[in-house]
Amino acid sequence: MLLRPVPVQNGRVLRVVYQDEHLVAIDKPAGLLVHRTGLDAQERQFALQLLRRQVKRKLYPVHRLDKGTSGVLLFALDPEAATALGGMLARQEVAKTYLAVVRGHPPEAGEIDHPLKRRRDEAEGGAGSSEPREAKTRYRRLATIELPHRVDRYPTSRYALVELHPLTGRSHQLRRHLAHIAHPIIGDSTFGSGRHNRLFQTLLGCRRLLLACVEVRLAHPATGAPLTLTAPVSGEFRHLLRQFAWASQVPSFWLSDDAAEALPSTP
Repeated sequence: MLLRPVPVQNGRVLRVVYQDEHLVAIDKPAGLLVHRTGLDAQERQFALQLLRRQVKRKLYPVHRLDKGTSGVLLFALDPEAATALGGMLARQEVAKTYLAVVRGHPPEAGEIDHPLKRRRDEAEGGAGSSEPREAKTRYRRLATIELPHRVDRYPTSRYALVELHPLTGRSHQLRRHLAHIAHPIIGDSTFGSGRHNRLFQTLLGCRRLLLACVEVRLAHPATGAPLTLTAPVSGEFRHLLRQFAWASQVPSFWLSDDAAEALPSTP
């Protein structure tokens, strides 16, 4: 296993959380696209191209994270590993854990079983109209808060920290599922609430999508050894957890510390 920062063109650093001869996993920051897409034609930096330049090897994406989502992002380094990982994902043998801040107070735990239609990029011909496919997400409520600020018709606004486990891998599944149960993720400009997003921006200075893939568990595609890959929440997300006194509700290794974030910039 190799742990080291990877320099990026504009001085930011991508954190490599795991690397060997078969696969590499990074901690993708919020706001970075995984690869080129017609939806963000103005973007010039992508995780795939930046990381390929650093490891000097061909990369095979095996899953994706939305642009606004941070956390563990996995690439294979050879076709055999890519095929093996793709099969594991299809058979739901890769366990992914996310943290999110949502509007309202959902039940303590539950499972969202709501089929989803495929969504395509505009470059692929629009939103798509295929038949809905099975989509399931388990969630657990970790903490709640009620702020003395009116956003909707109520004099206060309620929010919760939730742990999410997608059991299937549909496009924007977590964001769409949380919106479906009327607890949209804060910072989601597509499926969320603009009024609540603006409250977090103006009151708390938080402008990002509050969704992060903090942990991925899988068997190594070549050896079968169990792997646990983690990407602690940092920056605005971590600061918000501390502001709301929620940091104690999650494992310490899911939260970055100040020293870990103070990585050097590239010249």
